[in-house]
Amino acid sequence: MPSNNNTNAPTTILLIRHGETAWNAEKRLQGHLDIALNAEGERQAALLGAALAAEPIDHIIASDLQRARQTAEAIARVRGAQVGIDPALRERCYGGFEGLLYSEIAARFPLAFAAWQARDVDGVLPPGANRGETFREFYERVTAAIARHAAAYPGKTIALVAHGGVLECAYRAALGLSLETPRDFKVLNASVNRFVLEEGTLKLVSWGEVTHLQPAVLDDLA
Repeated sequence: MPSNNNTNAPTTILLIRHGETAWNAEKRLQGHLDIALNAEGERQAALLGAALAAEPIDHIIASDLQRARQTAEAIARVRGAQVGIDPALRERCYGGFEGLLYSEIAARFPLAFAAWQARDVDGVLPPGANRGETFREFYERVTAAIARHAAAYPGKTIALVAHGGVLECAYRAALGLSLETPRDFKVLNASVNRFVLEEGTLKLVSWGEVTHLQPAVLDDLA
């Protein structure tokens, strides 16, 4: 059970994006479609797990989509830890956009695509296999989930393994950015992004840590 001790203590949050998928590589929109990591994503997840092995992480929680679960399991495996699952940490649902390349979305749904690109945060997406969310609906879902997990573990360090859109929402919440402003910051696969929740306020500590993904430097004599 989550601890209720020291409820005013700040919670440290490592917000992590899943490793690469084949659809990431070809810029095909995933949303709620359940796409696994590709070989590069599996490599990234293993490097991420090794890099975080010595960090004092008390709990690991992932989106229920397999690309996030696989990444979280790579972190947990080297620690002998378990992964909690929360569907509220899923990526935004894009309705009829899901499964399509950006060029295909523009051709098939020109008006909805234009509204999406113009940052219409209440724009309704065309129907698909799943019901699309407006960006505002998505933001409210995600920020509530992050706050809920942080409040459940005061004074602890938690790793939340999720998706690019989830990271974007947390960044905007921590910096007080309007939902309508363009995304002018990178959201990288298998990146570590550090926050604290202190007195109910989400604060950004560091963003876009990916040095663990760099190829090892070989010794000249090796």
